[in-house]
Amino acid sequence: MSSIDVPRPSWRSRLLRYALIILYCLAILLAFDFLYSTFIFQKDPSARVADARYSHGLKPNFAGWDTWGPARYRLYTNSLGFRDFAVREIPAKPAGKRVILIGDSFAEALGIDFDESFAGLLYRAGQARNDKIEFLNAAVLSYSPVIYYRKIKYLLDAGVQFDEVVVFSDLSDVQDEAIGYFCIDEHPEYRRYCDPAPVGAARKRLADYFVVTDSSLRLIRLRFYSLIGQDKRFLRKYPRAAWTIPGVDVGNRYAPLGVEGGIERSLKNMQTLADLLRARGIALSVVVYPWPTQLAHDDRESRQVKIWREFCAKNCKAFVDLFPALFAQKDAHPDWYQRLFIDGDFHFNAAGNRLIYEEVVKQLVPR
Repeated sequence: MSSIDVPRPSWRSRLLRYALIILYCLAILLAFDFLYSTFIFQKDPSARVADARYSHGLKPNFAGWDTWGPARYRLYTNSLGFRDFAVREIPAKPAGKRVILIGDSFAEALGIDFDESFAGLLYRAGQARNDKIEFLNAAVLSYSPVIYYRKIKYLLDAGVQFDEVVVFSDLSDVQDEAIGYFCIDEHPEYRRYCDPAPVGAARKRLADYFVVTDSSLRLIRLRFYSLIGQDKRFLRKYPRAAWTIPGVDVGNRYAPLGVEGGIERSLKNMQTLADLLRARGIALSVVVYPWPTQLAHDDRESRQVKIWREFCAKNCKAFVDLFPALFAQKDAHPDWYQRLFIDGDFHFNAAGNRLIYEEVVKQLVPR
């Protein structure tokens, strides 16, 4: 009996079959992820709230947990809605000198406990003095100059008294001022860009309804960036800080104002803050620091430093440049990134926060 030859499927048919099998498996995984995320996964209550006066902040008197990437850490706020060691009442009038720290996620210290943050260390140092200095941390994720001004003005209007404001000016401030927060800006030329629609809704839906998928994508991105080399990694992953690097094309990431417009608006809102504080007899200081992008690309004479040094020449009690201290760490240690930053992230770890504290305390806390 002769055998019957069965025609083999073409490579196109096999490829289509494999693609359909993969899509089928992905659909099942997403379905299970959605059911788990919606009906089983218990998300921690969030301390983060919207605020029409200054965009967003933290709930007052909050005791709970927060997450940043894979890190889960305790989060406490005081009666002013500032990150703190514990829930506690902050009187409007201080017993001695009071300094308000403000900045974005770097100053909030995402991913680590408050007692490891430079704000927490400054508070301890201030309280250890005979003439106590109370450092309070008003910083919150994604703040920028327009919010620095609006939040400080809100605190003053509410009767909160303080002697000095220290702004930790972040490199991402320029992009934030170039692309958003137009609805709360008091400068009329920016109000025409106001769009009250919430930003990042698609990202929020993924994180809320596909928790496992969202976490998996984070890990995949982390592994990818660890393979492509340090210089490319910091430019691709952190384009918000790339505006100081000569020759880098930032594309349309700074629309509608562009990089120069973002710088101009940052300066205008910081000048408005400086004028407000000067009228109240309150000192202003500014601190600048590099991202991993600047360290990796040897941006020692950074435009970030030049801009705020010139601003502070007329407006500040002190200008604190942390670039030299951080570049000294890079020069001394080939593993500077692992030493100073959260793995796979651009925020400082506990050691990086301690280094910032040690440099800042020299200039802002008299001996």
